[in-house]
Amino acid sequence: MRILKQILNFYINSSIHVALAVFSLSWLTLIEFNIYYDSNILYFIFFASITGYNFVKFFGIAKFHHRSLTAWLKLIQVFSLFCFLFMCFYLMKIENSIWLYILVFGIITFLYAIPFLPTRKFLDQHHNLRNISGLKVFLIALVWCGVTVYLPLLNNHHIINLDVVIVSLQRFLLVIMLILPFEIRDLQFDSLKLSTIPQKLGVKGTKIMGVILGLIIFCLEFFKSEIALNQLIILLMISTITLVFVILSKEKQGKYYCAFWVEGVPILWLLFVLIFT
Repeated sequence: MRILKQILNFYINSSIHVALAVFSLSWLTLIEFNIYYDSNILYFIFFASITGYNFVKFFGIAKFHHRSLTAWLKLIQVFSLFCFLFMCFYLMKIENSIWLYILVFGIITFLYAIPFLPTRKFLDQHHNLRNISGLKVFLIALVWCGVTVYLPLLNNHHIINLDVVIVSLQRFLLVIMLILPFEIRDLQFDSLKLSTIPQKLGVKGTKIMGVILGLIIFCLEFFKSEIALNQLIILLMISTITLVFVILSKEKQGKYYCAFWVEGVPILWLLFVLIFT
């Protein structure tokens, strides 16, 4: 049992779980627009997600405690290096025309972790994008939206039409919904300078916001050029499950509530689509 728990912790801490969530949303985009399974872009997104998330999470630790890193963190570093190499391999196999697009998201990820802003007006001691007041949630949602919607479509030369815009807006709002339980959990730790959603709206207001976002996501489906009943039902199920996670979230959560269950919603969505459509 202990070994299984260690494996689960490595699976979560090494960002494999969140990378599978990003991978799942990207595959859902291909399915949504009737595009065949594009292994090159999907595997690139998967390995890039692990590389990016581990860079953001462990940059500060590795920088200041390099010689005293624990064994599990060193293992994650080695694992991340291999993921980076795989990312580069699949980068060579995707369309060169979207490399600049990928570079933009790479720079955002870099600036999200690296201190580069000198002012203390909006920031604490960490002068990076993640500490700019009120920006973090929307920045994450924007990156997820761009990576999981536009990258797969651009790599397959799909036209950016109204349906694509609607899907990207749904994805943007869903990611914000998924982040709300994390925001509520971190309320007791976050600096007031961050101006997070729960700090501004309170826990109850944040949950009401989640309800509104869920309704908008579902209603947007009716503005698409074609409406499939099975996809509509699955979207309703996913919106409801996500909403339940938001409503049940609190400051003192179980260890795996957000890190495993909430982040697993996109994976569950993909499974629903593969099984029922």
